[in-house]
Amino acid sequence: MGKPPGYYIDKKRRIGYTVGMNDGTGETTLRYATSGTCSDSLAITVRDGLIAEASFEGGCEGNLEGLARLVVGLSPAEAASRLKGIRCGSKDTSCPDQLARALESML
Repeated sequence: MGKPPGYYIDKKRRIGYTVGMNDGTGETTLRYATSGTCSDSLAITVRDGLIAEASFEGGCEGNLEGLARLVVGLSPAEAASRLKGIRCGSKDTSCPDQLARALESML
């Protein structure tokens, strides 16, 4: 059985949820609570199979704005493959890695 329309939660990790799901416009928006990073959360909008918007709350403002702009226009799978596994210092994750995890939860 599939997910109900307009609703998604990553029950395994309990860290992701959408604020809007494909409503027939070909657009999906995910708001994702980050873990282990300076940022608190991120939001991604995928439109017609490509990342249309990305943003972070908290964290290093300039770096995260740059990261968000760089992923716009990529497919979620391509962006996730480029960002997955990046670490921040001695942390096990990073904001790019959290973005990759959020994108993977959308796939």
